[in-house]
Amino acid sequence: MDQKGYRRGSFQSSTSDEDMLEIAGASLDFSMADDDPPLDREMGGFSSYNGGGMNGTSTMMDFLEEPLPGVGTYEDFNTIDWVREKSRDRDRHREITSRSKESTWALIHSVSDAFSGWLLMLLIGLLAGSLAGLIDISAHWMTDLKEGVCLAGFWFNHEHCCWKSNTTFTDRDKCPEWKSWSQLILGHGEGAFAYILNYFMYVLWALLFSLLAVLLVKGFAPYACGSGIPEIKTILSGFIIRGYLGKWTLIIKTITLVLAVSSGLSLGKEGPLVHVACCCGNILCHLFTKYRKNEAKRREVLSAAAAAGVSVAFGAPIGGVLFSLEEVSYYFPLKTLWRSFFAALVAAFTLRSINPFGNSRLVLFYVEFHMPWHLLELVPFILLGIFGGLWGAFFIRSNIAWCRRRKTTKLGKYPVLEVFVVTAITAVLAFPNEYTRMSTSELISELFNDCGILDSSKLCEYVNDFNSTKGDDLPDRAAGPGVYTAMWQLALALIMKVFITIFTFGMKVPSGLFIPSMAVGAIAGRLLGVAMEQLAYYHHDWAIFSGWCSQGADCITPGLYAMVGAAACLGGVTRMTVSLVVIMFELTGGLEYIVPLMAAAMTSKWVADAIGREGIYDAHIRLNGYPFLEAKEEFSHKTLAMDVMRPRRNDPPLTVITQDSMTVEDVETIINETTYSGYPVVVSRESQRLVGFVLRRDLIISIENARKKQDGIVSTSIIYFTDHSPPLPPSSPSMLKLRSILDLSPFTVTDQTPMEIVVDIFRKLGLRQCLVTHNGKLLGIITKKDVLKHIAQLANQDPDSILFN
Repeated sequence: MDQKGYRRGSFQSSTSDEDMLEIAGASLDFSMADDDPPLDREMGGFSSYNGGGMNGTSTMMDFLEEPLPGVGTYEDFNTIDWVREKSRDRDRHREITSRSKESTWALIHSVSDAFSGWLLMLLIGLLAGSLAGLIDISAHWMTDLKEGVCLAGFWFNHEHCCWKSNTTFTDRDKCPEWKSWSQLILGHGEGAFAYILNYFMYVLWALLFSLLAVLLVKGFAPYACGSGIPEIKTILSGFIIRGYLGKWTLIIKTITLVLAVSSGLSLGKEGPLVHVACCCGNILCHLFTKYRKNEAKRREVLSAAAAAGVSVAFGAPIGGVLFSLEEVSYYFPLKTLWRSFFAALVAAFTLRSINPFGNSRLVLFYVEFHMPWHLLELVPFILLGIFGGLWGAFFIRSNIAWCRRRKTTKLGKYPVLEVFVVTAITAVLAFPNEYTRMSTSELISELFNDCGILDSSKLCEYVNDFNSTKGDDLPDRAAGPGVYTAMWQLALALIMKVFITIFTFGMKVPSGLFIPSMAVGAIAGRLLGVAMEQLAYYHHDWAIFSGWCSQGADCITPGLYAMVGAAACLGGVTRMTVSLVVIMFELTGGLEYIVPLMAAAMTSKWVADAIGREGIYDAHIRLNGYPFLEAKEEFSHKTLAMDVMRPRRNDPPLTVITQDSMTVEDVETIINETTYSGYPVVVSRESQRLVGFVLRRDLIISIENARKKQDGIVSTSIIYFTDHSPPLPPSSPSMLKLRSILDLSPFTVTDQTPMEIVVDIFRKLGLRQCLVTHNGKLLGIITKKDVLKHIAQLANQDPDSILFN
């Protein structure tokens, strides 16, 4: 129960989610500042029971017959009580159902309540899809702005600018309407000075975009930085982070995500789009009382919003639902599965209607392959899986080490300078190489591409020594000078991406990891694919090729290798398997490539798990000290509840409240002298027989409210948690009855309960705390923080890294 990292008496926001404190990699305010609760605000809460009084005084606890504002809500950086929230929702549903039989209006209310979930999913899908379309269009335009501007209209990107041009297909990127900065300023685009000017403008725009992004994040919404997925996972497990999904975070994240992607930093927009969609879900929840006042119901909505986020990020609605189920959600009932699918469907349909890329596709790197793969190609696919696993483990260790250094040294105090330096290095290194100069999404699209007859890319500059072709299928050909040049440039791009991404992920700008990871894998895959293609061309008589690859046949598809490599590296970093394969399948539209993708994804996960068990998101959760109890890991140690509970042998006795013998002053003293989030209520200090459990926040709000609204409540008033209160002498002060805020059924275990069972209870029921008894007497308490500290100790990790409860 020791929660020294809490802000005591912090009552500012319950449903507005507007308080902004910086968590990830920044200083936290753990001061014990006492704040008065705003009791006049609507903060929700249903009182479970209200007992009547016996002494006939008009000032008995009648004011608690109505739910008190704030009772039943949670403080910032606290964990919700899933059991209580679900119980409240069942009570609310039973009440609506019983009333629906009384009148037509009540029946209409019941139907609208049942339909509200689907309406909310529709709104989330529409808003998430619209924002994703806006981000895609803006990022595409601003990325091209670094290289030039369209004279026909400055708001056109390079591709859209050249649509109406009369240039030939091969010169489609050199239309007269699009001018590079050297052509605009100097009047010509050739020569050393023109190159230097274009170089300078590229770096200048990159620095401008990234600085604007970091200043907006630092000034208006500190929570808008990073990927957001580690925090979303923690929030979905029941943790409260006020402001993380608020409207300011949504606005600033949307704007700065466009700026960060356009700056050319090694990051993607796909991860942050999950955060954006969850912000949409949280804000829209406030339109519906059912979701506004119940934290558990709200988390069901956020699970569906996460699915919509991935759906618009990759154009993969089914992959989005599976991503939410496999990677981020803690509680995922069947009803949420259906609603997630509906939200993902609406979001994808909305984005398709906007058509941000002008090609009727939801993503820039959609690709279709036509040639089947051969069984022997599983060997290079598995090699790509091994590479992906090694890269994933290397990246996680390096990035966590760098982020820890950022948190523990002066580096964390200069986020603007860090972004400036990393952007400058990235832009200076990126411009000379055409494969790092282009946006990462365009790079992946280029690498996935299956070379056709009309492709003018360097990657498709083969020696054409054939007379005829069958449709678009070209035979394997000898690589020309353009391919060899591209291979060297891609090898340099691979080295740059591998190292620069380590320092980019975690900076104070929105930064996704999906696209950089896929880029690393796609480059490695394309290099291997071209190598295999040339091997098959020059040595088609080798035993490994002779059975299926004859001369002049189209045997190897380098683009397929790029796609498998992208899946392998993304799997190595995130440890996704099923959802990853489905996302990649939806990207390519080819059912026959599922086996190579599965082989690479599983190999990648096995290799990465052999080196380190945690994916990047779990590693960042642990780095930030969030109270996330991983449901996938088994607890196999033989310890008992008495080994983990507090108080320990040499600790002071457990702080308790008696049911009918403590005054208001006694309870206020306990509240002021301790920082615990709740207190066990016992019959008496001598018997220690358990009556129930009361939350600190509910106590403070109820006492404060009673002092204002109930006559005769003074410091010497007795507080009663019993069902019936004894008659009082006429001269004594009014009593305060708080039975309605008492949890009469707290979870209890005996001191001999194995911790294996206790951990399972915490995981599956989402408990905040569990009381420990011996022969019916209260012995101690186990909180979620105690369980996490115990697991950390057994894993030889620092137990004090768990900052919150």
